[in-house]
Amino acid sequence: QLEEGSFRVWSTGYLLRKRFLRDMFRATGPLWIIQVFLWTVLVNSAVIKFPGIPNDSSLPTAWKNGGLLNSTLAALRPGDELVFAANTTYHLVGGIKAWNLRDNIIRFDGTLKFTDNIDTWPRNKDGHVLECLHFHAIQNVTFTSSTVGMLDGSGEAWWGYIGYLEYQENRPRLFTVADSTNILLENMYFKSSPYWTVWIYNVDGLEIRFSEISNRRNDYDGHDWWNLGAFNTDGFDVTGKNVWIHDVKVWNQDDCICVKDGSENMLIERVEASGLGLVIGSIGGSTVRNITFRDAYMHHTYKGIYTKFRGPGLIQDVLYENIIMDAPEQYAIWIGPAQQADSIDICKADPCSLCWPEIPGAECHMPANASYVDITLRNITIINPKSSPGVILGSGTSPMQNVVFDNVVVKNSPSNYFVCKNANGVAKGETSPVPPCFQHGASARSSAKGTKAKN
Repeated sequence: QLEEGSFRVWSTGYLLRKRFLRDMFRATGPLWIIQVFLWTVLVNSAVIKFPGIPNDSSLPTAWKNGGLLNSTLAALRPGDELVFAANTTYHLVGGIKAWNLRDNIIRFDGTLKFTDNIDTWPRNKDGHVLECLHFHAIQNVTFTSSTVGMLDGSGEAWWGYIGYLEYQENRPRLFTVADSTNILLENMYFKSSPYWTVWIYNVDGLEIRFSEISNRRNDYDGHDWWNLGAFNTDGFDVTGKNVWIHDVKVWNQDDCICVKDGSENMLIERVEASGLGLVIGSIGGSTVRNITFRDAYMHHTYKGIYTKFRGPGLIQDVLYENIIMDAPEQYAIWIGPAQQADSIDICKADPCSLCWPEIPGAECHMPANASYVDITLRNITIINPKSSPGVILGSGTSPMQNVVFDNVVVKNSPSNYFVCKNANGVAKGETSPVPPCFQHGASARSSAKGTKAKN
């Protein structure tokens, strides 16, 4: 279905097309072939209005809108633009999939709200739920809004401690892009994701900007036990290369912005984040290198700077710079193993228990052959932390190499670092307190075995 406006676009662009056609016939050789291709895209592209039923939250309508969106995406041609009308909410089921889109714009001027009816959620033959939105092998695609578009995952229906026991991690991600190149995501508001919010993996060329994520159960200005029950609600999770994330906000109950396995050449800057932090990991069996987080403000975050291994691997050439944390609730800095549970036994060490160190007997292990090399924290300010400044726990088989804290200042710290072990580190500038296994004011040349700090 073509909007009437698309015909106006044709008329107002007449002179441009005429000039393009003239130049096409003047061209020769390979340039002529390119011109013909571009002309074909220009002539055949269209602005398509999503033909769904608006403002009807009934389950039959949600299923119908889901089917319409799948068929509309499947019919997009290179150059087409799909528009969701402003001031309109489309209720739909998940399982929306699109493959091989090229040179498209998807404009969310309204809201897509996914059903909270879990029993009828689309699943594959193995019983695993399908993602809310899943794009695969797309190229040169922009996801945008003329104002601020909203994707609402109705996550509360999936959240909570009882919900975790029932569904565990068989919950849908809100927005997934896989195996794609040259993607722009902007002007979006992601709300109440059942599981990870934005998951973009195996990407080459990605920019995320002017967008926000909110996964919270009430308006509490922090991360209490009730809000943390929105398990696994990661913010922006990315793997790949050549990624720029900037001018975004995240408030959630898990990793805020997370760089995952096999990633390189990423810059994350000008962010506001509160949750489990600015994260690299968990890493296992891969190398991550050349990652920068800078210019961030973290209000009442649970964790702050968080890098983690679940298995062997290498994290190298990392910079965290110009970051302010206001009253972090747990560890402001964690460089070590992944503190996580991979089963309903939340105190199981996989490899570091979520119950560690509060519950006696809980264990925390750093995987063998997990290496941190050339890690720098510069101009980090931590104000009124509620607990120890952090954990620095290297591998016994592969101690950390060349870890630098440059002007890492903790104001009103209740104690020193809880653990500092197996790290060759150096503290520079006004760093205070100095991690007990670091050297102060000199290059870290020798292995620092370290000891547990006394509170």
